[in-house]
Amino acid sequence: MSYKIIGDSCTDLTEELKKDSNIQIVPLCIDIDGYLITDDESFDQKDFLKRMSESPNCPKSSCPSPDAYMKAFDGPEDHVYVVTLSSKLSGSYDSAMLAKRLYLEENPDKQIEIFDSRSASVGQTLIALKAKQLEEEGKSFEEVVRETSEFRDNMSTKFVLESLETLRKNGRLSNIKAILASALNIKPVMRGTEDGSIEKVDQARGINKTLLLMADLIKKDATNIANRTLAIAHCNNYERAVFVKDEIMKRVPFKDFFICDTSGISSLYANDGGIIVSY
Repeated sequence: MSYKIIGDSCTDLTEELKKDSNIQIVPLCIDIDGYLITDDESFDQKDFLKRMSESPNCPKSSCPSPDAYMKAFDGPEDHVYVVTLSSKLSGSYDSAMLAKRLYLEENPDKQIEIFDSRSASVGQTLIALKAKQLEEEGKSFEEVVRETSEFRDNMSTKFVLESLETLRKNGRLSNIKAILASALNIKPVMRGTEDGSIEKVDQARGINKTLLLMADLIKKDATNIANRTLAIAHCNNYERAVFVKDEIMKRVPFKDFFICDTSGISSLYANDGGIIVSY
């Protein structure tokens, strides 16, 4: 059976995965004070980060329309798997679910599964790669859905932000807390919860200490590492991503790893210098 994996554009891909003919990205859009950005191959990260830092407002994102998803469903593939940004953070999942219902009314023979990643960025990428692996092993559609869902449920995502400005601007952090944290150089380690929300796990003073703290936290909770891949996304700081990879791999011998840069939506969440880790 032929297959297609569709991710919304918060699914951060390596350059190699961008060339994979079985993977398709449906873009979200970003609005910075009326300046509209489509989160596709035309995305200019440096220009985006400059505009975001100069704006007093938090950029607004809009999810793909059901029509955009339905167009992505089209094609000769028998099996279609969609991986979306956490439904707690975006309407992308709901849009994809509506698209599935409408599309199957006219195309009942197509098999489509929508995965709420309950994560973001490379968390979505790992879920997409799991579905790809299972398809290429010759598993049935039902087996791919079941095993990918189990993988998703046991996956972890953590991240460290260089700046808390985006959290402050979008109301997830008060001005007082943001100012205090900035003055004291305090950086939080955040994680995705089981339902796809975000919470603070711990904190440290200084970015390097916080990254080391994140590596220690990963050592404590990483399981089944012999079969797991460490995925790291960075926003405009490859050297920091390599540092994080080295420190984590010293503590936890994951089977494999990859590093990629953040797309537009992930750059919005991570901000300049942010690091996202999934495993």
